[in-house]
Amino acid sequence: MGKKLIERIKYWLQILMLPVYWLSFFIPRNKKLWVFGCSFGKRFAENPRYLYLYISQNTSEQIRPVWISKSKEIVKFLNENNYEAYYFLSWKGIWACLCARVYIFDNYSKDINFWLSGGATKVNLWHGSGNKKTNYDNKFDKIRHPNSLYEAWTAFPRRLSDEKPHHYTLATSEAMSSIFVSAFKTDIEHIMIDGYPRNDVLFDECKIKNLFTQKENELLDIIYKKKREQIKIIAYMPTFRDSEENLFQILRLDDLNKFLNINELFLIIKLHPKSKIKDKLANLKYTNIILADAEIDVYSFLKEVDLLITDYSSVYTDYMLLDRPVIAFHYDWELYNQNTRDSYIEHDIYMPEVKVQNMYELEDAILELLNVDRCKKDRISTRNRMFRYQDGNASKRITKRIKGILN
Repeated sequence: MGKKLIERIKYWLQILMLPVYWLSFFIPRNKKLWVFGCSFGKRFAENPRYLYLYISQNTSEQIRPVWISKSKEIVKFLNENNYEAYYFLSWKGIWACLCARVYIFDNYSKDINFWLSGGATKVNLWHGSGNKKTNYDNKFDKIRHPNSLYEAWTAFPRRLSDEKPHHYTLATSEAMSSIFVSAFKTDIEHIMIDGYPRNDVLFDECKIKNLFTQKENELLDIIYKKKREQIKIIAYMPTFRDSEENLFQILRLDDLNKFLNINELFLIIKLHPKSKIKDKLANLKYTNIILADAEIDVYSFLKEVDLLITDYSSVYTDYMLLDRPVIAFHYDWELYNQNTRDSYIEHDIYMPEVKVQNMYELEDAILELLNVDRCKKDRISTRNRMFRYQDGNASKRITKRIKGILN
């Protein structure tokens, strides 16, 4: 039996779990037990990671935080560092999901375990406050906007576990709250306006002690070594889309590496976990270019980056909090706008940065902006639109807000 057929059978068999979901509404839930998950249970990263670390490290909050994962390696890593975590199909993992009053995730409750979530208070911290239309606002999303009855029928099991409503959605500003009402079909009263927990670590006053994985520590060791050598750190962080494969028609990595070496610069390429080009870049061997593992959490090293190169990724929004130079690498602008997503506002207003389309423009912009950040004033304006809070205390405020909801 082929792998695709097996996956298809498993996809439809999940409907048999509906009675379990209904029964989970009858289990008494402990308001001091909160379960966390991320990226469909596959990563220890993003907003749930940092809220989980904050609560775990601040016992005065009197909450029992438990990380639930589909990765036994993540569970082992957290347990070895004295954090409570369980595999999602283990008895302790199942029991924690059944008894937790609060589910905290960054996609859907199936980041933890949707089928055991009945009766829990669900908080979606989401994973990006950008300009791309998302969820119900994204007309290219065939799960939420099927083009036929057949597409609607085949997407039914996924919509079941995706769209069972979460109760609260985190937005970073008033402007984003009105967008998220539409994108997530959340009542305005259930939009929580605050900072992203993952951005707390970008500020010096942050009280969270980060917990780095082995791969994150290895990357940080390289970064710190380069900084001691007075080498500037540049990061290229693109979003995923079909047209990203055109990158190889634009960049000649041999020549780019020479440019970086001559100018004492070091480039980290950090792709989206869903990237279509990660296999082509998997075996990079350059003195001044490195490919970061796709599963590494961006916020483990973002604070060390002196200049960001990105395109349409929401990492730009968060990087604005550091107020450092950015290059918008829009080599596929026309293709991206034709078949990917619409924007909420005009892109130049959202991203008032130097825009380049080829390697020569990219190299010139890098040297210019590391010397003079000429987009600083306009960036402050868009940053204020995207963030009500610009400090390292989001995790503390969000914890207090959720506790207030439960009382």
